[in-house]
Order: sequence, then C-alpha cells, then structure tokens
Amino acid sequence: MTHPADPLPEEEARLDLSGIVTGLRDVRERWRESQGRLRESGGREFPSRDALATIVRQLAGALFPMRLGPDGLRQESEDVYVSYTLDAALHSLLEQIRLELHCQARHGRLGLPEVSSRALAILSTFASQLPEIRALLDTDVLAAYHGDPAARSVDEVLLCYPGILAVIHHRIAHRLYLLGVPLIARIIAELAHGETGIDIHPGARIGPSFFIDHGTGVVIGETAVIGHRVRLYQAVTLGAKRFDVEEDGALAKGGARHPQLEDDVVVYAGATILGRITIGAGSSIGGNVWLTHSMPPGSRVTQASLHQEQAQQGTREEVNA
Repeated sequence: MTHPADPLPEEEARLDLSGIVTGLRDVRERWRESQGRLRESGGREFPSRDALATIVRQLAGALFPMRLGPDGLRQESEDVYVSYTLDAALHSLLEQIRLELHCQARHGRLGLPEVSSRALAILSTFASQLPEIRALLDTDVLAAYHGDPAARSVDEVLLCYPGILAVIHHRIAHRLYLLGVPLIARIIAELAHGETGIDIHPGARIGPSFFIDHGTGVVIGETAVIGHRVRLYQAVTLGAKRFDVEEDGALAKGGARHPQLEDDVVVYAGATILGRITIGAGSSIGGNVWLTHSMPPGSRVTQASLHQEQAQQGTREEVNA
C-alpha cells in the first residue's frame, strides 16, 4: 500500500492533478454562484455528519451510561461520566446548531443577529428534555422486551436490537426537529438509517412503547402519526399515496400525507400503508397488505380479506350498472 507521503508511481505522476483541482474548484464556484451561496468567510457552512455521529453516541452514553457508556464505568461514577459527557456533547451540538441557523439566516428565514441567542435557546430547551427522552426510551425498551419472546433481557434489547438504536436516534432527532433545526435532525435520522436500514423521518410523531421488530426496510414518513404501544415488523412502509404539485410543476412541500396509526396497532412484515388514512386502535394489518383507505378500530386486515372486499365491491358496481 502506498503511503500518502510516498512519491506517486511513475504512471500516476503523469496525471494533471493541478488541472483536476482547478476544474473541481471551477465547478464548485459555479454551483455556489448559481445557488447564491458565495460568502466572505471560508469556514464550514453546514452541520457535520461526523460531528453529529459523535454527539449522538455521547448522548446515548449519557442516557444509558451503564449499558451504552464506556467499558469499565462503575455506578458510583455514573454522574461524573454523565456530566463530563453531556458537557462535551452539548458544547459540540451548540456549534452544529449555530451552523444550521447561519444557513437559515443566509436564506432569509432567520435574522443574523438572532443566531447566537436562538442557538442557545434551542440547546437549553433540548438539554432540559433529556430526562423526558430517557423516560420515553424506557417505554420503548420495555415494549421490545415484552413484544419479542426471543428477548432474554432489557439489556439485550438495548445493546443488540436495531429497532431500539433507530428509535434512540429518532427520539433525539424529533426534539431537534420540533425546536427548529431540521437539517441536524435529518442527519441524525440518516445516521440511524445507514446503520440499521430503518428510515424514520424526524418529523414523524411517535407515541410511547414503540417497537420495531427486526426492522430492516421500515420506512416512516415525515407526517406519520403513531399512537401508544404500536408494533411494526420489517419492510413496513408508512408512506404517501401521491404528491401534490405547485403551478410550476414542482412538488409541494409540507402537507399531511402519511398515515395515522392509533393505539395498539400491529403491522406485520412487508405491509404498505399509504396516504393520510387512519388505522383504528387495536387493528392488525397482515403481511404484504397494500392499504390506501382508513380502517375502523379493531380491524383485522389480510391479503385474503382485501381480495374479498374488492370482489364484493366489484359485484356491487355490476349490480348498480
């Protein structure tokens, strides 16, 4: 392996690296000019994925020090570790919040003089919510333990289950999303997505005792609303049925377009639920079901029941004709 300090082999030395670097700079400058992103300072413009990955690991350790904290930690030292770790994580998070707020200021969504005070207010509010986040995550861990006969302990759930890792990221990301830093929130969500295959938009509203079993391929859209004690299995999609467009043909942003799952709903593997529909409390949605209309509380939906419903609907249409 060639060491970075070693000279390039002869065939590589013929590359016009200077020309390539110049070409890349020209492309960057054209892009920045077209997007109105030229700025006087040469510093970083956006929050850092690497920094946020470290921050989330630190926050997870502070939330669950004896299980997600450092090797060798003892209970009598928990508070010292938590204090030290939170100090580092929150100071780093403040810088990331400032970077995002500067982005918002450049796009006219926030006044530049407001950035520092707003960043401190967001950080302060988020930090004060950490005990509440921990309590909410405790309900998720218990839901996973009680919902999976293969789980031998709550510790196994917290240490091993990808669904819990994704939910830890979501509980943190959702609070930051609500506090007005959606880019940071989305980066945190995508860190979990990349590691677990579970894609939860930070805007999704998810109640306590939430359990994703297995998890790979789960997609939960931005405006989804999930009640208490809901359980999802792998490859479930809570998505949009269609996207509204503006007069110029561009996709309209915002708008409630994802499902609402009431309390105690179970959705089995491969089910796809689309649009702003409501699945009533206590309902069970079977595997590989494709559902685009609301269901009353207590429904039991399977592929067979949907085929029967469609056949009956077709018969009614023939009679009416």
